[in-house]
Order: sequence, then C-alpha cells, then structure tokens
Amino acid sequence: MHPAFSVIFLTTLIGAGQGLFLALFSTQLYSEFDLLPSVGNTNFYGIGAAIALALLIGGLISSIFHLGHPERAWRSAARWKTSWLSREVIALPMAMAAVFAYGVVHLFGYDSVAYTHGSIELNTSLFVGIFGVIATIALFICTAMIYACIKFLQEWSSPLTVINYFLFGTASGFTLATALASYFELQEQTSFLGTWAIALTVLVFITRSASLYRNARIKYKSTIQSAIGVRHNKIQQKSQGAMGGSFNTREYFHGKKASFLKSIKIIFMILVFPVPLILMSTSINNGNTEVLVVAFMIQYIGLVAERWFFFAQANHPQNIYYQTV
Repeated sequence: MHPAFSVIFLTTLIGAGQGLFLALFSTQLYSEFDLLPSVGNTNFYGIGAAIALALLIGGLISSIFHLGHPERAWRSAARWKTSWLSREVIALPMAMAAVFAYGVVHLFGYDSVAYTHGSIELNTSLFVGIFGVIATIALFICTAMIYACIKFLQEWSSPLTVINYFLFGTASGFTLATALASYFELQEQTSFLGTWAIALTVLVFITRSASLYRNARIKYKSTIQSAIGVRHNKIQQKSQGAMGGSFNTREYFHGKKASFLKSIKIIFMILVFPVPLILMSTSINNGNTEVLVVAFMIQYIGLVAERWFFFAQANHPQNIYYQTV
C-alpha cells in the first residue's frame, strides 16, 4: 500500500495521547490505594491531560489532510453499525472529551470526594478517568480494527495488528509520562512509569517481531491466475495496459525498492526499542528529564517509521495484476 503521512501522524499521535492518559490514570489509581505516594500540589495530572489532549487534537487535525472533502467529514460516522472507521470517528471525540474533563477537574480544583463507603473515598476524577479508560481502549480497538478487519490484506488481517496498536500507543505514552513525572521531580512516579514503559516496550518488541515473522512467511491466497480469472499454469504479464502510472499503481503500491523497505525496518527496530530502553534504564533512577524527553522523541520518530513500514508492507492483491511501475 501507499503510506499516507496524514494517517501515519493520526495513528501515532493519538496512540501516544491515549497511552499518556492511561499512564496518568494508572498513577492516580495506585496513589488512591496507597501503592504510590501522592503527587502533592503539583499539576502533574492536569498538565499531563493537557498534553494528551494536544496529541489527540494533533492527530485529528492531521487526519483532515487525508480527506478529499473535509466538509463532509461528519458523514463518516453514519455507518457505525458496520464500519470500524465510523466507530473510530465516534470514539475519538469521546476520548478527547474524557481527557479534557479529567484535566479540568485537576487543573481547576474540582476534584472533590464523589463517593464514600466506610474508609474508602473516591474522587470525581476517578470516575471521569474510568470513562476515559473505556473510551481510550475503545478507540485503540476501533483504530486497529480498521486495518485488521480487511481480510484480503493478509499482513494486516491478524490479532497482532490490534495488539501492536495498543502496545505501541501505551509504550510511547508511558515513556512520555515518565519524562513528565521526572520534570515534576516525582521520583516514585518516575520509577513506576519508567518501569512500565520499559516493560511495554519489551512486550511490543516481542509482538511486533512476531508479526514481522508471520508476514515474512505468508502464503498469499491470490495468484495471477485468480487475478485475471484464467486457470492456466503458465501466464506471463507483458503489460498492464497503460504506458504510465494510474490511480491503482499510485494508491496501492508505495513505489519503493525492497532494499528501502528493509532499511526502514532496521531503522524503526533500532529507534523504537533498544535506544529508548537504554536511555530510560540509565535515567529513571537519577531523574534526568532531558534524557527521558529525548527517549520519547526518538521512540516517536521510530514509531513514524514503523507505521510507514506497516502500511507499505501490506501487499494489495490488485498488485498481482498491475505489477509495479
């Protein structure tokens, strides 16, 4: 397939925003049950929610450039019963609203006790956060299923697609949350979030490697015989019927050589996994915020490369007929 950078930035930015929100809520939940110390009077949750919201908005804005008629974008939600894209269009503003409310509750001091049972006191932000977690996970599923549900693109049609979308987003979000906690000089939270960021990065390395292994050994169901409907053992295509390119060759093929794809795979495997892991491992205990920020930035650049490779690796069956130009 031909990778569209608008979709690449959409999926990577909202993934990081979703992961950051999950990291914030996880930290608060641990603090509520005295598994982590309180963040005190810092604006850790509020500022973090603002950053997560900015990432979600950035992804939404980038998606507009992928639309032929942006003024008709509202119609994309009409097919929510059958379309994962429509469900994503609904889930994204719900997640944004939850993150916005979560940030407002913390930033403006609206986080009062909403429920009491014996010695248990639950704040308003926890209930807002629970709704946000549901919306965030729903958004992860909807975004990933847009690609995983396409049966004829065998590289995408796998549960690993959904798993990797979730893990890449949460890993990058927890890495960013680690840097944010370090900035606020919250040592316990920095260690907690950094440990989770490392664990999630290692886990997604395993699952992404599994998908690469699987995709390298796919036995394609379509053949040149099935593409043109002729059952003959020896068929050789001499021409695609056009001297230059066409819509099919531009939109369903990336136009790069195999060596270029291999180099992109090596780049993202280095930038997403070992480099951030080394930087985080050496910085979460000494609170080196600058290094943790660099770790997130490098990982995000790697994620952009990974998402480009994800789209480019998908081999549309029509390419059997049109070949490559």
